[in-house]
Amino acid sequence: MTQPTQPRRGLRAVADLATPMALRVAATLRLADHVAAGRRTPHEIAAACDAHPGALDRLMRHLVTIGVFTHDGEGAYATTELGEQLRDDHPAGRRKWLDITGAVGRGDLSFADLAYAVRTGRPAYPLRYGASFWDDLAADPALSKSFDELMDHHMDLDNDGIAEAYPWMDLGHVVDVGGGNGKLLSTVLTRHRDLRGTLVDLPGPAEHARKTLHDRGLADRAEVRPGSFFDPLPPGAGGYVLSAILHDWDDDAATAILRRCAEAATSGGADGVVLVIEAVGADGESPDSAMDLRMLTFYGGAERGVTTIGSLAGNAGLVVRRVWPVGRGSFMSIVELGAC
Repeated sequence: MTQPTQPRRGLRAVADLATPMALRVAATLRLADHVAAGRRTPHEIAAACDAHPGALDRLMRHLVTIGVFTHDGEGAYATTELGEQLRDDHPAGRRKWLDITGAVGRGDLSFADLAYAVRTGRPAYPLRYGASFWDDLAADPALSKSFDELMDHHMDLDNDGIAEAYPWMDLGHVVDVGGGNGKLLSTVLTRHRDLRGTLVDLPGPAEHARKTLHDRGLADRAEVRPGSFFDPLPPGAGGYVLSAILHDWDDDAATAILRRCAEAATSGGADGVVLVIEAVGADGESPDSAMDLRMLTFYGGAERGVTTIGSLAGNAGLVVRRVWPVGRGSFMSIVELGAC
């Protein structure tokens, strides 16, 4: 049984919206970058980010109380160690995640309609913006670019571990289904030099993937095919990879994706595997609960543990064979599925 975590602060403080929104506005206006550039007073910073000086001062004074900035007696602000994380060039890359003009920061504002998602089981994003998350990105190149960059940064942290965690060479040929810009496939192919690969994704990401594979000298061992994971996939490969794909979809859609992979993996009597790479939690059954709510709110998707993934796999004619933890402090695991 999951035990409740006792809050360290009072209930009102935990529920407060002023502080998280203040941080997001600070990230959006790039306040830490302006301070780093030598702009220290509210008027100097406001002029640089097109803000009202008085209102900006009030925002920054609140950020002082939570340890993001300091404020001296002459009205000048400076960043703390915590505030430095809001700089665009900080290696942790937090600012882009909080920027409310970017895809994820904008999507997080849908949490204002979380009650709708909880009552209906449907995503709140379309209620707020009038279109699904994916349709919104397809219609706005800037939003799409911001999302791709964030996912790049996020997955890059795990790609090396994924390439090391599994005996990829045993597969001979892998198909990265919904493989985005090709960085995971290129990492795996670089590490395992006799392995061949195919990447399948929509035309935009597929074009980026083609360039990635070419630039990394892998064009002779990899091909890119524009397409959807809801359509038939290239048959006969040893493995079909779904990296951070299933959590974006509800159970019916996730099962349909798994079924397409199963069809291709077992085509002509082959015994290929389907490799589901997801953040299943340290114990395999306790995914991040906050991220789970984000998946619900954005897409109607879900974070899932191994048991739940196994249940979906069963509906697609697959069974869990083994779980390969990625390691390196990651909660990601490779769940190997095979034909029943």
